[in-house]
Amino acid sequence: MPTNGRAERERLRIAIQKSGRLAEPARTLLSACGLDWRVQGDRLFCHGESLPVDLLLVRDDDIPGLIADQVCDLGFVGRNVLAEQDGERRASGQPSAFREWRALGFGACRLALAVPDGWQWTGPGQLAGRRIATSYPVLLREWLAREGVDADVVRLSGSVEIAPRLGQADAVCDLVSSGATLAANQLKPVATVLESEAVLAGPVEPLEGVRGELAGLLLRRLDGALQVRNTRLLMFQASRDALPDLLPLLPTSQTPTVMPVEGGDRLALQALCGSAVTWQQLEALKRAGASGLMVLPVEGMLA
Repeated sequence: MPTNGRAERERLRIAIQKSGRLAEPARTLLSACGLDWRVQGDRLFCHGESLPVDLLLVRDDDIPGLIADQVCDLGFVGRNVLAEQDGERRASGQPSAFREWRALGFGACRLALAVPDGWQWTGPGQLAGRRIATSYPVLLREWLAREGVDADVVRLSGSVEIAPRLGQADAVCDLVSSGATLAANQLKPVATVLESEAVLAGPVEPLEGVRGELAGLLLRRLDGALQVRNTRLLMFQASRDALPDLLPLLPTSQTPTVMPVEGGDRLALQALCGSAVTWQQLEALKRAGASGLMVLPVEGMLA
């Protein structure tokens, strides 16, 4: 029995961004896992239809706290947000309440140090005694400590890139994707504090009971969906004599499936490839004796 006076939930809750760059890819990935929802009322809560898995649509910054407060069980969030808030908890003497469960392969960016274009960058020591503006003070302070640099961290909630032009800071530490925003403000990235992407976040300890079983099911489906994202099935035929020349050319580390073709000395081969199969690879296989080459997308796979 629960000790907090509340009935134990038997439905899994997942939080994702209501809007923003992670919102649509998160929905797409969850749909690839066979999940769908019925939108209710204010559209912040979506009732799961195919499985007892409900969706909360919230701000990215709120997701770690919702996991810590057990309002939701899992969340799709940027690694930068998760790491910053975990650092805040540790800095205030609180134990970690969430962790990264899976990297999700989308929303890639990096938390980077950037300095004015006119600087001749010689290394982190150049930041000693300087003011650095950022929305990620914990991660920046940890990086500065690792580099042995004593600098002033100026916390800003937005418009970080313009801080040097306004005289608020000498350098900045902010998220960088293409670098266009930095360039527009006469800044250049010089060091990476954190490589980030969307991650599946959850509690430090595994979930138990019905929700633990649902979380395990979701993880297996996520792993399958992530694995097949770039997976292709390569199919062709060849003579048995050509097999020694063909096998080293296959763009896969897995042993292919080899089946005899009825009525002759030919074989049909199938190989799962973990990435795109190039025209050059197909042409090399054809020169080695393959025929009827086909590359097919893989819609689903469960180990």
